[in-house]
Amino acid sequence: MVDLKIKKRPIGALARVQRNGHPQVTSRAGGKIGVVTGASEEGFNPLDLMFASLSACLVLSARIAASKLSLLDRFDGASADVTGEKSSEEPYRIERFIVEITIDGDLSEDERRRIVHMAEEVCTVSNTLKTPPAISVSIT
Repeated sequence: MVDLKIKKRPIGALARVQRNGHPQVTSRAGGKIGVVTGASEEGFNPLDLMFASLSACLVLSARIAASKLSLLDRFDGASADVTGEKSSEEPYRIERFIVEITIDGDLSEDERRRIVHMAEEVCTVSNTLKTPPAISVSIT
């Protein structure tokens, strides 16, 4: 019998901004990313990071789904193009996410649908967005 050890990755991020300049974000696992604020600046803004989280989670979940469905040998990859519709009035928010997923490989349309359906069920980010969590804010 194989003894599986699941290592949990630290989750979370710290964003910091000075009086001038752009925010810098550091993940609990040590990743770093700069955040842009201007409409014409290259890079990720906070909404891009949210869309990126959903797209990355969906493609990783698609690979997991292909494996669970015993289709990984014919799965060549996946892409998820995510955008959204922003509210025009306060409180500003994304009212609708628009997701286009492409599954590459020698797979039937039914197999592609099964992969996408399972990926959506597996993806922690999409599950979170479908059932918004409580947000607890404290001042330190």
